[in-house]
Amino acid sequence: MGTENKRLLRALSGEAVWPPPVWLMRQAGRYLPEYRKVRAQAGDFVALCTNPALATEVTLQPIRRYGFDAAILFSDILMLPWALGHGLEFKEGEGPCLPPLRDAAGVAALDPGRLPKAIEPILDIVRGIRAGLEAEGYGDRTLIGFAGSPFTVACYMIEGGGSKEFAATRGMAYSEPELLDSLIEVLTDATVTYLAAQIDAGAEAVMLFDSWAGVLSPSLFRDLVIAPTAAIVAELRRRYPAVPVIGFPRLAGVMIGSYASVTGIQGVAMDTAADPTIAASLVPPGIAIQGNLDPLAVVAGGEVMASEARAILDAMRGRPFIFNLGHGIVPPTPPENVAALMEIVRAA
Repeated sequence: MGTENKRLLRALSGEAVWPPPVWLMRQAGRYLPEYRKVRAQAGDFVALCTNPALATEVTLQPIRRYGFDAAILFSDILMLPWALGHGLEFKEGEGPCLPPLRDAAGVAALDPGRLPKAIEPILDIVRGIRAGLEAEGYGDRTLIGFAGSPFTVACYMIEGGGSKEFAATRGMAYSEPELLDSLIEVLTDATVTYLAAQIDAGAEAVMLFDSWAGVLSPSLFRDLVIAPTAAIVAELRRRYPAVPVIGFPRLAGVMIGSYASVTGIQGVAMDTAADPTIAASLVPPGIAIQGNLDPLAVVAGGEVMASEARAILDAMRGRPFIFNLGHGIVPPTPPENVAALMEIVRAA
């Protein structure tokens, strides 16, 4: 089915589609009872992310329930270091745990040669989603592939998991910049390989999640967020000129304008804290903006959710826009509130 029939791709091509296309970050997940049933079958989280049948099923569940304009590959940004041979475990109540990478030996141990074989189950999931969308009558929905951006993935690898401050990573940026640069370089090349493989398998757009971009100073943001993103986008656009890239520099603040202008992306996602009116003034008019309803507003539902959503819609009317959240949907979200949100957006 051509781009002209896919509302999200039209928005990413610079068209002010209205009502806007809509999908939600983490739309497949623990807030859905049907997801929890499948998750119980899978064993651990990595097993779910590498099981083509189960991961395809959970990706399609929210499309069936809500009719979102896009399905996004069910996976995790840390599957890339896993594929490079770095340890990864998801512990209940702790989140991701990785061996902290703090020296040149750790960077040298990463093995790009094992990447193509390791990601084959993930590519089978992409193929399964694309086939499932067509088979179930959702051929006009867009399939989004994704990866973590090099800086954010490096944060988790250096810290050994999540962190409030990412002090070890930021410290390395100042005290051992060559070491951090070497890790970013490996991850940049691997990200291109990973996203290109997803596109070859059937992804029609791809998204780069830079969840911790906002912990950096402006100069480091340019070096560690904008520069690697620009390199990834340039290479993907060279190979796949018709496949758009969405970037999510979370907590970027006013740097969202530089990010959108310099990286070459076709869409930029706002986080919850971003003012849509200011973002619209900073981002070039031909670039689609995505976002940015607070996930907790969807938990609250009712008029609180409605007024927040309508304010975003009003600010974005007349420009390329994709309605989404400012971060991922959270487990306590009532599924009926998501249905109500869809009605609000469709009625805009």
